[in-house]
Amino acid sequence: MAKAEGMTLEFVGPEHINHQILETFPYQGPKQRVVYTTTEFSAVCPFSGLPDLAKVVVDYIPAKAIVELKSLKYYYLSYRNVGIYQEHATSLIYEHLWDALKPTELTVTVTYQTRGGIDTTSSVNSLNQ
Repeated sequence: MAKAEGMTLEFVGPEHINHQILETFPYQGPKQRVVYTTTEFSAVCPFSGLPDLAKVVVDYIPAKAIVELKSLKYYYLSYRNVGIYQEHATSLIYEHLWDALKPTELTVTVTYQTRGGIDTTSSVNSLNQ
């Protein structure tokens, strides 16, 4: 495993992500697309120890459940001190939301702020699974 050089801030592992906090409520109605966006997501790069700041877009078609927004916010906050690679964070957000919602369709797209002159956007879509 790669090790960061220089000063790093302490961080915890992905086992500290609190996906049990995600709450849902029943959805009954016509098929519709629901999109949630936040620019307040952060985790820690396990290589550099520096914060990774990102925009997260959750785009889904509910089957029988809607995620409760306050629980989604607390879920995102549980990543704040977690050392996790960007692509792995995107995958976990997708997996946790898929498990909680069991939607008809789900896409999670995370766009990270520029790091080292490189922009990163990672996306997981249920249509590609």
